[in-house]
Amino acid sequence: MTSPWRERFAAEARAERPDLATLCLLLAAEGDPDLDERAMDWAQIELDRLAGMLPYGLRGARAWASAVSELLGGRMGFHGTPADYDRLSSSLLHEVLRRRRGLPILLSVVWLEVARRAGAPVYGLALPGHFVVGFGDPEEGVVVDPFAGGASLGAGPAELAAGPRTAARTMDIVLRILNNIRAWASSRPEHSGVALWALDLALLLPSHPAALRYERAKLLVERGEFAAGASEMESYAVVVDVIDPPSAVRIRAEATAARALLN
Repeated sequence: MTSPWRERFAAEARAERPDLATLCLLLAAEGDPDLDERAMDWAQIELDRLAGMLPYGLRGARAWASAVSELLGGRMGFHGTPADYDRLSSSLLHEVLRRRRGLPILLSVVWLEVARRAGAPVYGLALPGHFVVGFGDPEEGVVVDPFAGGASLGAGPAELAAGPRTAARTMDIVLRILNNIRAWASSRPEHSGVALWALDLALLLPSHPAALRYERAKLLVERGEFAAGASEMESYAVVVDVIDPPSAVRIRAEATAARALLN
């Protein structure tokens, strides 16, 4: 049965203007059974409080980038360390707010949500293997690295990567967070349940890679849920058959092998 958290997550993901902080907190509820409505309210209030600490009358990308980074990375001490990659809590927004440590993308969520609440022209920027925050026009604005406490990465797209910058969409950010959680769990077989709920939430997003269904089916088989995994493989094979018949044959063979493990 679908939990109330998942129902709210799915509804928020399909809203006309989905709220990033809300989605991150609903996601975190899967990873932390102690996260309740009161704790979620605290996290939202904390983001409001931090936004209220920014000075009034800021103008221009550099002024915003400097003020937000001075507050969050300087006065409040938000930043990341290599050890944060080893903790699931580094992907849970309420824990990042509490510990002031986290993965690059979660620290970027803090920067984004605090700056947005204060009226800053801010956006997330997904780089290969890293996530940062930009202020001002995506083509010419200032980019900072929350993982490094808000250190400036300069201005102009040429300093970061070839080609134009594209502001990350809310759903892209959430999917990337879920991908990070799955990656964390993949090297820890004892946490296969974490990988499963991360996949379940990713499949609730209005746009997601179809291959996630196959990944979920394989994970179920790895967890010993052979009948459920085989059934999902067979369903996925029907979809794949339309565009890649040889792969569909292979997936059906995997499903048959999974069912054989029941005997």
